[in-house]
Amino acid sequence: MQPRPHVLLVEDDDDVRLTTSLVLEAHGFTVSAVEDGQSALGLISRTVPDVAVVDVAMPGMDGIRLTRLIRAGFGFPIVLLTARDLPSDVIAGLDAGADDYVTKPFDGEVLAARLRAVVRGRSGADVREHRLATEAFGDVVVDRAAHVVTALGDVVALSATEFRLLEYLLDNAGHVVSRTQILQAVWGEADWIDERVVDTNVARLRAKLATDAIKTIRGFGYKLVAG
Repeated sequence: MQPRPHVLLVEDDDDVRLTTSLVLEAHGFTVSAVEDGQSALGLISRTVPDVAVVDVAMPGMDGIRLTRLIRAGFGFPIVLLTARDLPSDVIAGLDAGADDYVTKPFDGEVLAARLRAVVRGRSGADVREHRLATEAFGDVVVDRAAHVVTALGDVVALSATEFRLLEYLLDNAGHVVSRTQILQAVWGEADWIDERVVDTNVARLRAKLATDAIKTIRGFGYKLVAG
């Protein structure tokens, strides 16, 4: 029997925290629920979860800052909960290192499905044994086995989604891949995710790696030029 995925839920509203915990537990997750960012960081220092669900609008340390702090040291997926669904708000969360976002009020089953998708995507990346362990393009070196990426010799902190995106582009180096293909490969069968998420993640990946090897094919998608 597979172990139940461990979710860290960070939500300052008592009712939402309790309700969400119960829903996720009913859908096969183990939940550790805390009410603020400091408590979340303390828990992570003791036990690293499989995925985190983080409310954006929390007093003190908000969800965006917490996401940045987590992402600086850990690669597990992060899903943001937000009452704001403007593109600028979504982009801010993704730029901070989040892998997905859910707008309040949300359906518990949808949240559970999204968490399964990001956890499944991370697990899939871990077991692709046929791939080369280490690959390089330009000044970027990717160690697939260790999930470590360096650029000009410095380690680059990538989210789980960014790492899967980089792997997919590497697997298709020299070939043009569409946004739809990238969505399906990196996010899975997730009809609710807009293709703009691909553009945001590619832009963030380019900036982190400081590379122009990821080319935009206007009106279609992207191509990694590894040579």
